[in-house]
Amino acid sequence: MLRFASSPTGDMNIGDLRVALFSHLVAQEKKEDLIVRIEDMDKKKNIKGKDQEILDTLGLFGIDYTQVIYQSESARFHSAMALQLVHEKKAFSCFCSDDWLEKKRKEAKFAKKKYLYDDACRYLPAELVIDNTSPFCIRIVRPDIDASLENDAVDSFIILHQDKRPTYNFASAVDDMLNDISIVIEAKEHMSNLSKQEHIRESLSYDKKVEYSYITSIVSDDIPSVKFLLEEGFLPEAISNYLISIGNETPKEIFTLAEAREWFTLDTLSNTPALFDIDTLRHINQEHLKALDPKELSRYVGFADIEIGELARIYLQEVGTTKELKAKITTIFSERIIPEALTKSVATMKAIIISAPYFDKYDDFKNYIIKESELEGENYSKALRTLLTNAQSGPDLVKIYKYLKNYIGEIVK
Repeated sequence: MLRFASSPTGDMNIGDLRVALFSHLVAQEKKEDLIVRIEDMDKKKNIKGKDQEILDTLGLFGIDYTQVIYQSESARFHSAMALQLVHEKKAFSCFCSDDWLEKKRKEAKFAKKKYLYDDACRYLPAELVIDNTSPFCIRIVRPDIDASLENDAVDSFIILHQDKRPTYNFASAVDDMLNDISIVIEAKEHMSNLSKQEHIRESLSYDKKVEYSYITSIVSDDIPSVKFLLEEGFLPEAISNYLISIGNETPKEIFTLAEAREWFTLDTLSNTPALFDIDTLRHINQEHLKALDPKELSRYVGFADIEIGELARIYLQEVGTTKELKAKITTIFSERIIPEALTKSVATMKAIIISAPYFDKYDDFKNYIIKESELEGENYSKALRTLLTNAQSGPDLVKIYKYLKNYIGEIVK
């Protein structure tokens, strides 16, 4: 069993989506189930509707899962297991105030040492614990009571806050036990949690070994959210292609998630951080757009027409997203913006085109316009491009006319 965990506290970023994709692909490879865990314990930070947005995003990207589990629904198990540890003397109540702990942190910093809790409350007599009315948290006894507190040691860390909410590591470790998780894929920045979570499970006498795979992070000055990329016109299939490719050896540059399921393995991933490159993503997105059939492509620009789809394909030489592509096609069907220098030429040509017969071939259309208007040079070429495309530059008009000829009456009016 694998799990993908996400908090409903904001938009999903591409690093989280990459973990979800890899978890899905490994689940497919291992023929294991994948569950989704919504880590909603921090009620103050939860944003209404973000849990469903997480699930909708996974569905949009073709990431299958067998079950959705809300972490808050396991709160009673977190409390019960913390109480079990207290009864077994493997955890204790800590009454240290925030001010006192902050003082200890500053002392450690001044001494250039890593701060580690000094077990001040661990050996309190039972009567002092029972009669103490101060707020308290629960700490788990550190792994080796005889070990000196070195920089890489695990101290007696908190497992239940003063309000009795479980800490991230405690809830995660317990939930992985409850859900019988065997494989966890996470970003490398979570590696520091491993020793704590393993210590929690060992303290609870859980002897099943959880296999962890840590993948390198995506680095950039500005890591975009998945929502942002989708709104900018990047296809889910292209985003998946890109996230699976970066820092990885893939058999080909452009592929679908279905194809990746056939060959994906974590073994080919690089150990160096993956640099986010929007230009590479744009190129991959462009190639996925080119692979769409014309009618499907036309839907991304507001039509359901094969000819408009072919017209859009021509403009894919200039743009890389559906947002940019739609802007190009929308401009063609919008009110003309005519440069002052072309006002007279455009007016002359417009009247001729409106009254002209239908021409199947561009050369016949062009020759008719030249003959009737007597325009030449830039007065002719710029006026015609303005009337046909509402732009001063762009793809060859021969190619454009082929797919616009049936819309001439609509765009020149």
